[in-house]
Amino acid sequence: MNNTETASVNQYLTFMLGEETFAANVIYIREVLGVLPVTKVPRTPEFILGVVNVRGNVVPVIDMRLKFDMPAQETTADSAVIVMEIYFDDEPVTVGALVDAVNEVLEIEKDKIEEPPKIGMRISNEIIEGIGKREDKFIIILDMNRLFAPDELAIAQKDHRDKETNERFS
Repeated sequence: MNNTETASVNQYLTFMLGEETFAANVIYIREVLGVLPVTKVPRTPEFILGVVNVRGNVVPVIDMRLKFDMPAQETTADSAVIVMEIYFDDEPVTVGALVDAVNEVLEIEKDKIEEPPKIGMRISNEIIEGIGKREDKFIIILDMNRLFAPDELAIAQKDHRDKETNERFS
């Protein structure tokens, strides 16, 4: 593939929330893990499940179903935590996203990605990069850097720093 072809195709990790297929650009993905034990953190929004230990690092975990106002669901053997690095105030932030299932990595040509419809979407268009299509199914491509409001990430980062400080001094 030459540079022109490479620039016109992106790779996305696809995952499920209920019957809907979502995707995140692989440049944000660090790893995919099974469900880990979560330590609850007080005073966080309902969709922040708590924090997990990923190779010695404290990582906040977001329940993507709750983030998108979908009903909560028990984890299954297919549930996974997608560990990603996004940017908050120009700083990299590591966040885990609990999803119902991880599907595959797809290549989608940029010209095959359409703008999201102005109405009828469960989630805000501000966090949707576009809508891709594979066979007869639509894939909602998320803009991972816009997925969380600044105040939501600030709470997660503050509580995660407080927990690290408490662990060091206990």
